[in-house]
Amino acid sequence: MKKFILVAALSMVATGCAQQTFVMSSEVSATTNDALLAKEQSQHFFIDGIAQDKEIDAAAVCGGADRVVKVEVQQTFTNVVLDVVTFGIYTPREARVYCKS
Repeated sequence: MKKFILVAALSMVATGCAQQTFVMSSEVSATTNDALLAKEQSQHFFIDGIAQDKEIDAAAVCGGADRVVKVEVQQTFTNVVLDVVTFGIYTPREARVYCKS
């Protein structure tokens, strides 16, 4: 049992958070108040997301493609914990869309 706990702890330490950011507009810095978080959505994947995809229409969220500043997809620490606890059966991600104000 001690070995199992050690392996589980090591696997959680070895895995890390991941984030992909897609910048659509260089005019507006997403770190300023000019970019507003318009939508945040948890995306649910199963069996490590093999052959699965999720889509968010950022242009529809922002009211036009020219108003999209950036799109982020992130695997948070909580998502990693859920992934490890379920042995990769459930692997959630967080998605965010930022629009021009």
